[in-house]
Order: sequence, then C-alpha cells, then structure tokens
Amino acid sequence: MPRRRTVAGVPADLATIARDVGSLLVMQAALMALSVGVALLAREYYAAEAFLFAAAVTAGVGVAARRRFAAAPEPRLKHGMVVAASGWFCTAVFGALPFFLTATMTPQAVASGFVPAGADYAASSLYVFRDPVHALFESMSGWTGSGLTMAVHEPSLPRTIQWWRSLIQYVGGVGVIVLTVTILSRPGSGSYALYRSETREERIHPSIVSTVRTVWKLFLGYTLLSIVALFLAIRASDYGSSLPLWQAGWQALNHAMTGLSTGGFSVTDNSIATYDSPLIETVLLPVMTLGAIAFPVHYAVLGDRDVRQLWTDIQTRWLFVLLVVGAIALSVQNAVTLPTGAFTGTANYASLRSLGIAAPVVDAIRDSTFQFVSALSCTGFQSSPIDRWAAGGKLLVAGAMTLGGAAGSTVGGLKIIRGYTIVRGIKWQFSRVFLPSNAVVNARIGDRLLDRETMEREFSEAAIVSLLWLLFLAASSLLLVNVAGPEFTYADALFEVASAQGNVGLSTGITGPTMPVVAEGAFVVNMWIGRLEIIPVLVFVRSMLYGLNP
Repeated sequence: MPRRRTVAGVPADLATIARDVGSLLVMQAALMALSVGVALLAREYYAAEAFLFAAAVTAGVGVAARRRFAAAPEPRLKHGMVVAASGWFCTAVFGALPFFLTATMTPQAVASGFVPAGADYAASSLYVFRDPVHALFESMSGWTGSGLTMAVHEPSLPRTIQWWRSLIQYVGGVGVIVLTVTILSRPGSGSYALYRSETREERIHPSIVSTVRTVWKLFLGYTLLSIVALFLAIRASDYGSSLPLWQAGWQALNHAMTGLSTGGFSVTDNSIATYDSPLIETVLLPVMTLGAIAFPVHYAVLGDRDVRQLWTDIQTRWLFVLLVVGAIALSVQNAVTLPTGAFTGTANYASLRSLGIAAPVVDAIRDSTFQFVSALSCTGFQSSPIDRWAAGGKLLVAGAMTLGGAAGSTVGGLKIIRGYTIVRGIKWQFSRVFLPSNAVVNARIGDRLLDRETMEREFSEAAIVSLLWLLFLAASSLLLVNVAGPEFTYADALFEVASAQGNVGLSTGITGPTMPVVAEGAFVVNMWIGRLEIIPVLVFVRSMLYGLNP
C-alpha cells in the first residue's frame, strides 16, 4: 500500500487546505487592521484596542498556517470545495472576534454614550455581542451577506462596529463573485452547470487575478455612484434634512455598501423604514438590482458596450420579468388583505389620491414593490412591518428569497439559472415521451444548444442541489416553528428560514437576541450552506468523516 505524503507531519491534503485557509485569515486580519483607523477617527479607543487584538490573533493563526504548510501541494478541485466551505466558516469565526472583544472591553459608561440622544431605549446593543454565539451569528450573517442581526438598535453601536458590519458584507459579496467565477467554475464541482451558465463557459478574463481586478473596479465604481445618489436622497428627505452632513454621508456610505453587495445590514433603527421616504426607496431599487445581475453581464454592458446583454442574457431577462410580475402580484395581495396600519403609510401622495386612488392601495404598491425587489435580490432592506402581513404575502416574499437573483452576482438563494434549467428539463423530459427512443432531442438553455447527455447532467445537477436546498429549508422550518413560540405561525418560520438560507435578511420578528439558542445555531448553519449552495459544505463534511480520498 503506497505511503501517503505528509507536510510538516500532517496529510498533504489537509496541509493544502490549512495553508489556503490561513491566507484567507491573513486577508481578514488586514481588514481588521484597516478598521483600527476607523476607530481612531471616531475616537473609539476601546474598539481600536479590540480590533488591533483581533487582527493580531487572526494574523498570527493565518501566518502560522501559511508558513508551516508552505510546501503543501497546489490545490485541486477537491481542495477548492473544502477550502471554500472551511474558509468561509473560519472567516466567520475569526470575524466574530471584533464584535466579542469590543463588547467585552468597552465599559458600560462608554457604551451608554453610543445611544442616540432622545432614543426610547437606554442600553447599547453592543452588549449583545458579549455572548459569543451572538457574535458568531452576526459575523456569519455579515460574511454571507444575510443581514439578519442580533443588534436590535443599530444606531447604538459604535461607529467602528457599524463599519465592520458593512465592510464584511461588502467584501463578502465580492468574495462570492470571485468564488463562483474561479474556484467552483470547474467540471465536476457539483454545481458546474450553474457556474458555466453564469460565466458563459469562461471567466471575465482568462487570468484569475485580472478577473478579480475587474470585478473590484466595477464594484467600486458602482459604490461611488450609489453613495452620491443616496446622500442626495437622504438630504432631500424629511428625516435627513436635519441630519449633520457627516451623518447623512455615513448612512449613505453604509447603505451603499450593504445595498450593492445585497447584504442588507443597516445603521438606522428600522432599516429603510426609518426614512419613510419614497425617494430613498426609489434610489435603492436600482442599487439592489445591480447587485443581483451577474457581473459578466456588467462587464459586457460597460466594457464591450453591449447593452443588448441586459435582455439577451437569460438570467437578466428573467430577473426583470420576475421583478415586475412579483411586485404586481404582491401589491394585489397586500392591497386586498391588509389594513392601512400594515403599511408605512405616512408619506404624502396627494397627486395620486387626487386621481381617486386610495391611500392604502398606494402604500401597498410602494411597500410591496420595494420588499419584493429586496427579497428577490436577496438584499434584505426592510421598509414595511412584514410581521403584520397576511400569510399569502409572506409566502410570496419567501418564494422570492428562495429563488434569488442571477448566478454570478452577490445574491443567495437557488438562482434563476437553476430554476430555469429545472423548468426546461421537465419540459424536455415530457417531450421525449412522445418521440422514438432513437430520436435526437436537443435542448436549448439561453444561447446554448445542449445534447441529450449534457442536458441530463445539467438537469440532474440543478434538481439535486435544489432538492437538498429545499429539504434543509423544510427541516429548519419545522425546527423553528416548534421552538420560536406560540405567537409565530409556520408561515413566519418558513419566511425566517428562507431569509437566513437565502442570505436575505428580512424578518418577521423571530430573529433577535432572545431567540432560542438552538434556532440561532441552526440559522448559522443555514446561512453558511445557503452562501455556498450546499455541495461544498457536504464535500467538507464528507472530508471530515472519510478524508479527501475517493
């Protein structure tokens, strides 16, 4: 029996994984060190100490892993899947350190000073993160772009923690794009058909480095435009007109980062509902939609100046169709079933009301449109008290969160291309029933013509991943409905789990520091597997049990 190769006393496969995960931790340590500068600018010296200590610990572990296993072999596909799963989980674990350490090291008198003047609460939400489980939840929610939060009152957090929440969503969103167009876009990955469809069988550039550089350029350009547009909208709103310029700019910066990355963390008390501004909501609609479009399409439109890609690309076309149809369906559902008090309902619609349109109808259209775009784009910004909605409205939004936007973007969920492949596959299977067994039956997905073998493979891959995704969703919903409390229905539980596993962040009120620890732990797993689309996580679990050898 051949002797297995080892590196520094451990199996070579494990050494390769440890070295690459160590590299991810070093990069995260650099982000923590960058955030020390934010803490110093905000004069939050306890947070600066906490972030500096967290950066030292994270860098120490990362550098040690890289140096010890520097001689490990280059990663192959099996390593890439495990690195993706273990790397994301380790990033969330070490990313929890700034939350936990800042909460632990900041005295209560100092933390009380973070509570805004005139607030109807006295304690800072910072102290929630003294519980390591809450800190891990927040970090996993941030890095996976989920947006569910343990911080009940975000304005009472230190500016450095607000920044860290936005930064990890921003970087995590780009990380997902890079992951899908590099590590997982290889034959045999288990999700190869999905990623091949999203990247048209090629990366934006042949080189991974140039691909990452291009993605960052596009992302930064969109971010700057979003910040300016949001700043102007906030200043034009009733809420923002009285804010100091720096505070309006701070809110614009954070919401642009978490909106474009479809993460959904907010720095206001009630997310976007705080503003009660149709203008701000309108500005955010294209920001969220941009994050839900595959980045190869962005590159084709801006780099090649091919605007036709917005319609000829199958995912983008169906994204627009679903946004319109879903917003109309949800508006009708809510206009029919909900009382006036279930909407935002304080903005002035005199011009519309003069045409005979009732206020509840206008409010239903406004809230439903924003919430459906937020759900399908997996952003999670909330402008309406969804807990007051009827079960039908919650289920429509849960369906949007389950599907998600385009593969190759920052969104979670099953992805449009996978849903489209399943529908086309079912239709293709039915068509074969009425044809001779030796007939040549091809199928078309977008601009690709697939032979029988390829279609069967892609259909089976999409169906298997979707089935596993839905099984996890159903099992977690059953768990949650039995521990959440009698005030929550199964529709509430299904909505909340779809939000966690779809990496969205909308909530019916279940998520919070008082939720059962079993449900909180389950949500951490839901967010993890939802971000990585299950297959890498299953490969990771298998490797822990049986190793990476066949």
